[in-house]
Amino acid sequence: MRAYPYQRLPGVVSLRVTSVELRGPDDIRDPLDTSAFSAVEQVVAPGSTGRDDWEWLRMKVSATVPGRATAPDSPWTDLAVVVVVSEGATNTRISTTLAPGAENGRKWEGQLDLWRADHLDRATMSFHVVATVDGVPGREIAASAKDWIIDLKAEAPLRERQLEIVEVGFREGPQWLRRLQEVPWAVDTSGDLPVVHINKDFEGVSDLLAGNGTSVDNMVRDLLIAQMCTDVWTAVFHTAIGDLEIEDDGTPLFPRDWRGEVLREMLPDVVPDLPAEDALGEVHRRRTGTSGWTDLQPRIHYAATRRGDVPKALSATIRGLDSIHRGTDA
Repeated sequence: MRAYPYQRLPGVVSLRVTSVELRGPDDIRDPLDTSAFSAVEQVVAPGSTGRDDWEWLRMKVSATVPGRATAPDSPWTDLAVVVVVSEGATNTRISTTLAPGAENGRKWEGQLDLWRADHLDRATMSFHVVATVDGVPGREIAASAKDWIIDLKAEAPLRERQLEIVEVGFREGPQWLRRLQEVPWAVDTSGDLPVVHINKDFEGVSDLLAGNGTSVDNMVRDLLIAQMCTDVWTAVFHTAIGDLEIEDDGTPLFPRDWRGEVLREMLPDVVPDLPAEDALGEVHRRRTGTSGWTDLQPRIHYAATRRGDVPKALSATIRGLDSIHRGTDA
């Protein structure tokens, strides 16, 4: 947990998107149905409308802060609530200041415009409460705990993305895959999303992963999928932790794309009993330092194995084989 040399605002702060409107050629306006933005997932998906000619979107947002923020005896003055949209893929950052609304200064409202040409994939939207504290202006006294996502490619407002799986013959595939033709799959983490390449030239693997065969076939398939998922989680973790933005004081920041989601998911198992920010700092220190990185590898493997459901798949296989053997003996 970070320590601040000034008093912060206690309590829960939250951000809501209340409406979204697409605008296209000739300023044709198209208000989005609520199915295109989810308050539960905290995702806006303009692509769910099927409209492809929109040029920019306008979001009306509402932020709620504790009443203590504007109390007459509070230690904060010059209070402002700022909404920030940023995207790492394009290095774009836009912001807007909300205006105080009703509820005795607890509710702040405003709108923010996002131009499609400035963004590529997923942008994140957060809000920050800033004020003058102890005579120092512009200090952040609170921030949203969970960012909203504006996903330009998704067809539904879902936070979790589906992993892309591609079947390709490694012998005649891209050059980097030709060097891996002896393995059944390979994970590519260089793009917007991780991609699993299934090697069609590896005899029987495609049929095993796709079909419903005998009970033994199904057990082997589930075990194979669990191992593949473990490989994926291991690969994406190492990619994410190796590509961090570092603040001037050396503090690592969570990436604002799938890499950040991977780290937040796995760090509680890699470095237990630490808050997310402290766990990230600890893993970064060990990876870039002179010692400790090797010691973390069993924990990383443990975290990946759990998320790959290897224990569940292996237990089911052992029980299934035992049942088959007992049936044979009988």
